[in-house]
Amino acid sequence: QVQLVESGGGLVQAGGSLRLSCAASGSIASINTMGWYRQAPGKQRELVATITSDGTTNYGDYVKGRFTISRDNAKNTVYLQMNSLKPEDTADYYCYADVRRSKWSPWMGYWGKGTPVTVSS
Repeated sequence: QVQLVESGGGLVQAGGSLRLSCAASGSIASINTMGWYRQAPGKQRELVATITSDGTTNYGDYVKGRFTISRDNAKNTVYLQMNSLKPEDTADYYCYADVRRSKWSPWMGYWGKGTPVTVSS
């Protein structure tokens, strides 16, 4: 099995910062893309940012210039530094990873259970 565990969410005032972490563990041979998605109440889940194993990043337009994604391949961990937070960033933030459990296995996507981020005005 593969588990993704997020941490670092919480309550912050507008303009503040938070750093999310997500550690992947279990039967893992390799990880390709890792990323963060978010879902606000009553809305669809949306892309926040992704990063490939070689460091190529992609961001949702609404977080460009404010959020930074990074990863530590040795620790199977992805981070999301969130600065200049706005009330509209309030959502549950989910970690995602494309994982291969052995060199013969197909790539499969896994999700964490989410961590809440609340930005007060």
